[in-house]
Amino acid sequence: MVDPEDAIGKARAAVSERVELPGMSLMEHLDELRKRIVHSALYLAAGFVIAYIFHERLFALVQAPLAKIGKTLVFTHPMDPLNIYLQVSLIGGVILASPFILFQVWLFIAPGLYQKERRFVIPFMGATVGLFLTGAAFGYFWVLPGALKILIVDFGHNFTSMVTIEEYTGFFLSIILGLGISFEMPILIFFLALFGIVSPRFLWKNIRYAILAVFLVAAIITPSPDPWTMCIYAIPMLCLYLVGIGVAWWVHPSRRKAKEAKEAAK
Repeated sequence: MVDPEDAIGKARAAVSERVELPGMSLMEHLDELRKRIVHSALYLAAGFVIAYIFHERLFALVQAPLAKIGKTLVFTHPMDPLNIYLQVSLIGGVILASPFILFQVWLFIAPGLYQKERRFVIPFMGATVGLFLTGAAFGYFWVLPGALKILIVDFGHNFTSMVTIEEYTGFFLSIILGLGISFEMPILIFFLALFGIVSPRFLWKNIRYAILAVFLVAAIITPSPDPWTMCIYAIPMLCLYLVGIGVAWWVHPSRRKAKEAKEAAK
């Protein structure tokens, strides 16, 4: 037999949750989006200016892996030196402004979350920036030097190398940004699980396909054809996928509803 007091309590809880989510019209959503985009652009511009002040030091960091194997960059167009200074300043500005931009993203999606879900703001920002920097550092200190040594020193020792600024910059950014973004896998799983799009059971059930995808990505970015090197790059991404399964179990709506029902039954 249903207890009337329990039923009333659950109804009040449901109403209170609805009250937590104030309705917004389409124009209000668009106005809020415009505000967050403008603020993000201002933070990005400020980060770019600060990074450009140190553009020569940033360029030295970009060129350092190539300098370690005794090579220097050449340019074939008068605009190439200026372009690389602007590009490294832009990337540096994005990194500097990323915490503030992510906070704007969170402010935009926060009205659609319950009060209990809004407590994830600090872990979300810290994990997002930390994982990106970890992936970028992994690419800078491990993948990029290994790729340059194998491709230029080992395979290219019979040829005269002429590494241009444009080609090297694209190669550098593809590795650094690619690994930085790929390390954001737990954050992507976090949001997919938070909104109930994927579940821990679904992720675990399809882990074989995830392993295949991870090794395909590792095979693409691995500078060496041997399987051991590919495993070195694939293992961190597999670990991040397993971390993502744990994150999905933690934030999935089904677990939170079961926990709330258990607390209500006491």
